[in-house]
This record gives sequence, C-alpha cells and structure tokens, in this order.
Amino acid sequence: MSASASTEDCISRPCTAELRPDEFLRALYHFHGSALLQFAARRLGGDWHRAEDVLQEVALRAWRHAGELDPTADSARPWLFTVLRNLVIDGHRARQARPPEAGDPELAHLPVSDDVDHILTSQVLFEALRDLRPPQREVLMHVHYLGRSVNQTARVLGVPPGTVKSRTYYAARALREALHSRGLRAGGQDRAAG
Repeated sequence: MSASASTEDCISRPCTAELRPDEFLRALYHFHGSALLQFAARRLGGDWHRAEDVLQEVALRAWRHAGELDPTADSARPWLFTVLRNLVIDGHRARQARPPEAGDPELAHLPVSDDVDHILTSQVLFEALRDLRPPQREVLMHVHYLGRSVNQTARVLGVPPGTVKSRTYYAARALREALHSRGLRAGGQDRAAG
C-alpha cells in the first residue's frame, strides 16, 4: 500500500499491513488469480499445471511484499504480471540450459505392479469364503487350491465322486454370489466397471 493512501481507504477495506497472510493471499487470488492464471497458461503453451505452479510463486513473492502491495487494488496488476512474465522466462531459460532428458519412452508406459489389487481381492475372497458352509469350503480347497482331481478329493474326504462334483458346483455358485455381493464379478470386473 502506498504511503499516500488515505485513512478512508483503510476504513472501506482493511489495510494491507493489517491482513493476515491467508487473508492477503485469498484477496490476491480473488482479485487477480484468474487473469494471472490465464496469462500464465497462454505464455506456457496451455500447460495449466505449470501455470498454477507459476501463479503460486507469484503469490508467494507478492506476500513477501505485502507491506507495499494492496491485493485488492488494480494498481498491483502490473507488478504481478511482470513477476509472472519473468518467472515464465526464467523457467524457459532453465529448461533450455539443461541437457534433454534421455530414456526409453516405452518404459514410461509400462504398468508397475504394486500388488495392492491382489491383496484387496484376496481379502475380499477370504471374507466371501467365510460365508460358505464348511463342506463347500473344504471341497473348493481340495479341488481348486490343492489342485486335486474329483476322484482324489473323494478319496481324501471319504465321499463319493458325485458328492464332490455337487459340492463343487454349489460351492462355486455360492462363492460367486458372495463375491458379487461384495462388489466383485467374474473376470475381475467390479460393479462400477460393470
């Protein structure tokens, strides 16, 4: 705020020196933010993310000069636009000065497994298995987890092969319903994607 500001100006709106940092920045963004952001985006070839970064740096520098700037006044705009323009130019020069990044562009698009999906799916599967009757869980464990044939499972469990087939069928159907009720469908598709 200039030294020639009158007392009436401070009464109609709070003096800049009296504003807390969050109030100063909120007023700066409210009065100048969209114009500065659009200008920055144009200067940066439409890169809105970089434009937002530059705008934040402009706001920080304005806050450092809060005693001299009134964030609600139009007279602050030339200073703000000059700082923004200089930051964009400095950023461009810095990118030109460093060597171009080398790397295999195909590597940037390779998916990285973090096992989170696998862990979450396993947890949901274990919860769904708890919904099954013990004989159904047991037959699924032998046939699918241990990889035993129907005849091998029948021998281990001491039941006829037809019983193993029947329990496997009903257990798989019950498990499918339990998974579906938890948001999972066959083939790994969830409800939102289905």
